[in-house]
Amino acid sequence: MIKKEYTKTGRSCRVTFELPPGSAERSVSVVGDFNDWNEEATPLKRRRDGSFSTTISAKPGRRYHFRYLIDGHRWENDPAADGYAPNPFGTEDSVIEV
Repeated sequence: MIKKEYTKTGRSCRVTFELPPGSAERSVSVVGDFNDWNEEATPLKRRRDGSFSTTISAKPGRRYHFRYLIDGHRWENDPAADGYAPNPFGTEDSVIEV
């Protein structure tokens, strides 16, 4: 699930990424344009129900490419993304439009 909340001024958007229980055994990070594809910059926190979530601040009017890194070795896209785009590795990235 991806949730977008814009500030009253419209200058920023809080984007929440959430994965359901059972998505990972140990860890999930969201990696993308917004954090320079740094695998350690934006970990999702495990919640009591076993789901994972995190929130970032993004600039409106942009498209961001991202993927989830699950348990440090498996890359996954988000089925709730606004779209998908090819990447240089022969697969696709998830895309959100803010």
